Amino acid sequence: MDSLDDFIQTRPPTANRPLLGLTVLVVEDSRFASEAMRLLCLRSGARIRRADTLLNAQRHLAVYRPSAVIIDIGLPDGSGLDLIRDLTRAAPRVDVVLGTSGDPDGEGLAMKAGADGFIEKPISNITFFQSKILEHLPQDRQPTGLRIMTDDVVVPDEVALRDDLAAAAVALEDATSARSIRYVTQFLGGLARSVDDANLEQEAKTLASMQTKGGAVNSQIERVSAMVQDRISRTAAI
Repeated sequence: MDSLDDFIQTRPPTANRPLLGLTVLVVEDSRFASEAMRLLCLRSGARIRRADTLLNAQRHLAVYRPSAVIIDIGLPDGSGLDLIRDLTRAAPRVDVVLGTSGDPDGEGLAMKAGADGFIEKPISNITFFQSKILEHLPQDRQPTGLRIMTDDVVVPDEVALRDDLAAAAVALEDATSARSIRYVTQFLGGLARSVDDANLEQEAKTLASMQTKGGAVNSQIERVSAMVQDRISRTAAI
């Protein structure tokens, strides 16, 4: 074997790690959400690969075929719905294709695009995560025996949160088009929900609504930018 990781991946699934032997590609632009997925995969026994754009996801998929792909609907270079459609229509296809989003409309959109299932953000419960993948695996790839059910949750490192806030601050500076505003409000809204920041979530929603109605948004962009900078300063000591 080339590494301990390779050795672990050749072992059969266990009650504690029912996803042993599986490779999960997570297509997600948020480092905070990706860190949660990494911890969930680690605790479940799965190997994780990550792509933060559609382009990088296609590069991964050109090299190897994962067991499952978890795709965020809102990505910086396009819609994850397009990738869901491509993967579920391909032959042969990936065993499990799941959509994910913090958007209340995300599940309906993902399922309409052909996803096998959906994971609403934020996700932290290990048993729930495992179940969403296992329920869609082909019968011949299902683990045998009992699986340990747990209420354990994962908590992502706040450094990842700070990185996401910094990325949002840069995106807000460049938010000059309708598309760029839609992307940054979706990104911030999902991040705010993940950390229970109701104030930031509401202001991101307000910006999205103003942009949709065609109103002037500069003052609201400045307001949201100030809130993001405030939260960056709170994590500066990390």
